[in-house]
Amino acid sequence: MAFHIRDPETDRIVRELASKTGASLTDAVREAAAEKLARVERVLERADKRPLREQIRDIQERVADRGKTGLKADKAFFDWLSGDE
Repeated sequence: MAFHIRDPETDRIVRELASKTGASLTDAVREAAAEKLARVERVLERADKRPLREQIRDIQERVADRGKTGLKADKAFFDWLSGDE
C-alpha cells in the first residue's frame, strides 16, 4: 500500500535523511517510523495505567506525608520570589 508525502518540509527531511544515511526513501521512512514507534512503546510501557483519580490520590498522600516546612508564605516571600523586594 503506497502513500504520498504532500508536505514539502517532510519531503525535504526524508530526502535529507536518506541522503545522509545512504538509505532509500522507503527505508528512511520505515526506519524513522520504526524508531519513533519503539520510543512511543517504551513510554507507554512505563506509563502509570491506574485511573487518574488513584494517581492523584497517591500524589496527594506523598505531599501530605512531607509535612509542613515551617516557612511563612506571606507577601514578603512572594515579593522576594518574584524579584520585587
